Amino acid sequence: MQDAALRLKTLVEQLVGAPLPVRLRAWDGSEAGPPQAPVLVVRNRRALRRLLWKPGELGLARAWVAGDLTVDGDLYTALDLLAGLIWERGEDARGLGEALRDPEVRAAARGLLKLAGPFPPPSPPEEETRRRGRLHLHTRRSDKRAISHHYDVGNDFYELVLGPSMVYSCAYWQDGGTLEDAQRDKLELVCRKLDLKPGMRLLDVGCGWGSMAVHAAREHGVSVVGVTLSQEQAAYARKRVAEEGLTDKVEIRVQDYRDVHDGPYDAISSIGMAEHVGAERYLEYARDLYALLKPGGRLLNHQIARRPQTDESAYSVDEFIDAYVFPDGELAPVGTTVTQLERAGFEVRDLESIREHYALTLRRWVANLEADWARAVRLTSPGRARVWRLYMAASALAFERNRIGVNQVLAVRTPESGESGMPLRSRTWN
Repeated sequence: MQDAALRLKTLVEQLVGAPLPVRLRAWDGSEAGPPQAPVLVVRNRRALRRLLWKPGELGLARAWVAGDLTVDGDLYTALDLLAGLIWERGEDARGLGEALRDPEVRAAARGLLKLAGPFPPPSPPEEETRRRGRLHLHTRRSDKRAISHHYDVGNDFYELVLGPSMVYSCAYWQDGGTLEDAQRDKLELVCRKLDLKPGMRLLDVGCGWGSMAVHAAREHGVSVVGVTLSQEQAAYARKRVAEEGLTDKVEIRVQDYRDVHDGPYDAISSIGMAEHVGAERYLEYARDLYALLKPGGRLLNHQIARRPQTDESAYSVDEFIDAYVFPDGELAPVGTTVTQLERAGFEVRDLESIREHYALTLRRWVANLEADWARAVRLTSPGRARVWRLYMAASALAFERNRIGVNQVLAVRTPESGESGMPLRSRTWN
């Protein structure tokens, strides 16, 4: 009788119609596949039941989060090798149905069912959020619930991953710098683009743990209102503000940006927040921020972008990210973002892509997580720690391969006079 790994490898290759690029280790200790490749460890038959019940990315994610599936070797290499079979195939229910018309594919599926053992399938891991229909997307209530799912998992856990800067967005790197240096430089870059000066009012939308608010107030003398939907973030940010002696300059609110009505502000920063807005609400978001700015005021919108599709109506949210990481999050092409900002009345003056910087940032966060893995598990749960490791490593590869990007868009509420307040030369190229 064949060992489990060889049987599994043979059946999977028949099912997907391509060689398996990683080595397999099955629950009986047997191995099969390329000898020098990273090892995909199938720890039990339950992993197969998850995959058969939910073929594709979500089934793999459930097996990973539950600990039924893991990688022995370099995780980045394994994910890169598997990308062509998982993330780049775009297999939907219709495509799977057509594939099952092939007798060999049907035979492979029956073989996997037999190898997987008795059904029913296991329940999803407890870390999986319950997804809702389109009618419930991006209401104030659903946005607060989605933000809480991702950010209210413990400030100590985020300190472990993000480091002392507590900045959860792309850093701005130079050779030889530390993560803290790069995050400080990113915050300073935003402040310079906004041309912050003492006495100005800044609104920081999605203020996180208060890093931007503290930096802007301390280094540039501005008054800052930071808004977040996360209770844990707000508590942490307020503590930082008090420790810095900035309570007279910084106010942290648990508030939806749609409920901010005390403008006008001289400048607005939105760093890593707009991904949560959603396509259907984006124009409303842009118009709200436009209304909160005084004429001549600047907006710095720092946002992840995806590549455009030939048929934009075919875009769907990544199943793993939606279920485990950022519920209801949506990415748009940068051209769409610029168009919506312009439709709201903004004049877009500068766009800087810092895609490679996010790959470097994510790899550093993964290294922080792996270096203190046992504590990370204690602070959250084994499943939650596995979610963060997988999503950050996969995202690093996505940025490196130009599957997604990140851009800083500087826009101005230019008055009717046309005087934008921008210098004739706004950039100095090295």
